[in-house]
Amino acid sequence: MIASIQVFYEGNVQGVGFRYSVRQIAKGFDITGAVRNLRDGRVELLATGEEDEVRAFLDAIGQSELRAHIKKHSEAPLPNPPAFRGFEIRHD
Repeated sequence: MIASIQVFYEGNVQGVGFRYSVRQIAKGFDITGAVRNLRDGRVELLATGEEDEVRAFLDAIGQSELRAHIKKHSEAPLPNPPAFRGFEIRHD
């Protein structure tokens, strides 16, 4: 079953290579999506793929060195996910 999810990460998640590390982790999973910094200091992650693959990807982020930078995160399903080719860092 295909799942699409939006995750917001809070903490010391900007200026520490967070987006680049997430993109590197994503290369190990069969998912598409994007990660970007938000003006309020959070990082937004969008991911689409098989539900177990998306969950494994999110677990890998939580178990990586990035966990030291994450104070809080929230997840919500994406009912109408944008179409992505691969996994990208967005600068918008």
